[in-house]
Amino acid sequence: MSKAVSRRQRPLWMLAPGGVLMVAVIVVPLAVALLVSTLDLNQYTLRQWTDAPGVGLANYVEAWRETALPHAIWVTVGYAVIVTVLAVPLGLAAALATQQRFAGRALVRSAFLIPYVLPAFVVGTVWRTILQPGGPLGHATGTDYLWLNGPRSYWALVAVQLWTSWPLLYLLALSGLQGIPDDVHEAAALDGAGWWEKLRSIILPHLRGVLGLGMVIEFLHTLNSFTLPYVLFGVPAPHDVEVLPVLTYVESFQNFKFGLSAAMAVLSLVLVAIPLSVYLRAVKLNTDED
Repeated sequence: MSKAVSRRQRPLWMLAPGGVLMVAVIVVPLAVALLVSTLDLNQYTLRQWTDAPGVGLANYVEAWRETALPHAIWVTVGYAVIVTVLAVPLGLAAALATQQRFAGRALVRSAFLIPYVLPAFVVGTVWRTILQPGGPLGHATGTDYLWLNGPRSYWALVAVQLWTSWPLLYLLALSGLQGIPDDVHEAAALDGAGWWEKLRSIILPHLRGVLGLGMVIEFLHTLNSFTLPYVLFGVPAPHDVEVLPVLTYVESFQNFKFGLSAAMAVLSLVLVAIPLSVYLRAVKLNTDED
């Protein structure tokens, strides 16, 4: 009897290390963040943070009413949507262009991945040099626009984030294209299907799941991007590019309002959970239909 019980419990013991790691890496930090968000924690009470006075939901109310949080959410979500929408056709077009064999295909594929594999700090530093007044872009175009401040800074952030992000959609689309059977393409060719008809009726339906996953990952990655806007614009960031991760950093490590910044971080988590839950719901519905 004891041997039978131990055999039934063996899978649970095998899952135990992963469960302990998940609790240590995810559950405990999340619980601490939730606790800190309800405390009046600043540079004066940080030394004995467990004795900091509780303020309930006051930090959340202050974050929404007395800080630039609503504006930061609007800017962050807006530019994340734009980057995601533009990255899909770019990645798909690049994948279609490099699907067939040709001389130098491996070199082209490697070149397409350079923006994605470069560290965000390097990307931000290089583009900050390019976009600064009197920089290479100004000399090449004969203009002297302020790309790192003012209204144009928003589109500079979109362009740089798009440049560094679209190869992810390219990789996913390329892997999806390689999963389409050759006989499907042959049957379409025998039926006389043109390029547009093959794209609309064969390629896009096969890539729907892959591109959907890629869009969610792209959106969440852009939503949580801190290093690139931080290096590109510095702090305090211009009003037009005051994104949520940088605002949270400023409240925590410049204004030393740790409870307030924790409340912003929790709200950021809620913001991330919305598109993720929508995607998981859509995947579940597709699975049930199949």
